[in-house]
Amino acid sequence: MHWPGWHHRLGAWLPGSLASRTAILLLLGLSLVQGTSLLIHALDRLDLQTIAELRDAAVRSISLYRAVALSPPDSRAAVIVEAGSVQDIAATLSTAPPISDLPFATPELQRQIRADMLLVPMPQPDRPLQMVLLGGPAYGRMILGIPLGDRNWVNMTVTLPPPRAWHSPNFLAAFLLMTAFAGLMSLIAARRLIAPVGTLASAADALGRDVNAPDLAEDGPTELAAAAKAFNTMAERIRRFVQDRTFMLTAIGHDLRTPITRLKLRAEFVEDEELRGKILADLDELQAMVSATLAVGRDITADEPATRVDLVALLRTLLDEISDTYPDRDGDLVYVGPDSLPIHARPLALKRALSNLVLNALAYGGRAEVRLTPSVNGLLQLAVVDNGPGIPAEKLDQVFQPFQRGEVSRSRETGGVGLGLTIARNILRAHGGDVTLSNRPEGGLMALVVMPV
Repeated sequence: MHWPGWHHRLGAWLPGSLASRTAILLLLGLSLVQGTSLLIHALDRLDLQTIAELRDAAVRSISLYRAVALSPPDSRAAVIVEAGSVQDIAATLSTAPPISDLPFATPELQRQIRADMLLVPMPQPDRPLQMVLLGGPAYGRMILGIPLGDRNWVNMTVTLPPPRAWHSPNFLAAFLLMTAFAGLMSLIAARRLIAPVGTLASAADALGRDVNAPDLAEDGPTELAAAAKAFNTMAERIRRFVQDRTFMLTAIGHDLRTPITRLKLRAEFVEDEELRGKILADLDELQAMVSATLAVGRDITADEPATRVDLVALLRTLLDEISDTYPDRDGDLVYVGPDSLPIHARPLALKRALSNLVLNALAYGGRAEVRLTPSVNGLLQLAVVDNGPGIPAEKLDQVFQPFQRGEVSRSRETGGVGLGLTIARNILRAHGGDVTLSNRPEGGLMALVVMPV
């Protein structure tokens, strides 16, 4: 029978981590094995207890019979009373074998009782022992009748208590201790088995933030070493691909600078002033794109060391520099947040990324308000908001692509070349963070930066 979606419902009850699920699976398997072992132990113990009780009953019965058989006939009644109390057996002298509603014992039980009775020396060992045996362990008692030489019978009733599989003073403590130890070992094994998965995930996350992240150690068991080697090979290919693409991009940008300069010189000899102005404007735009392309290449290949820096001091310095560059826009630059927030970052690269966000807000939104939120759980939030018209929702992520501009004008003064947000996102992702854009309900655009401290 198939129950659709049962695994989804089961997954909702299981913990999220692989280590916890593996530990639960191991514990369930351990419980099943322990339960099965316990059941087998109980069944074996029941069999052993039954055999031991029957042997004890047989020995006590034949011992009482031997004491009666070796006694004079006139004292046998007293011997039965005395020996019966010692052996904890209800015995009587009778001229007939025992009569009871209990059935005759099975042949297997009779053979076992006769064999156990051989442990006690008989008065007449060469004479075969006659016996009537009724009942058995299934009935809780056993009735034996053994004849004497004078036509009398010794009839004995032996109580057989039910076997108790768990009746042991140390069994429960030993079982609990064994289960706890096995459970602890299962948890430790689960954590050790799943630890390489966490290491691989951390390495993949580090590679996503920094393509030059250190390689994984290629040691440990064969499978783990093979996985680490495959990951390192993949990381090396990614680094080589990024470097080749970056070198090609910067090489093309660098080689374009010379023909652009020549074209500018030749454009000066164009007599038509209107045409000359248009040609020079296009060349200026092309030169700006080439310069921005080279800047992207420098940002990717830069190897600035990360240090401890005060983000608030860096923001205040950045806003002061922009205010000096655009003195008439000083009132449009606002900072809201704590007085100090130390973080681990590459100062120059981070300053460039935040500068692009602030300048975009100032250029397109007429105002740049920087709101810094203290870190929570090791992450800080920095929002750059403006009062501009915003960006259509379908273009909020598109503008992060190279040479994509939110402003439709082809003017470099208003629209730029479309690499500012690309550079900002690359730098922030290299810091382990990210930047997203969203339209504010009250109007304007918000660039939200989330990054570790």
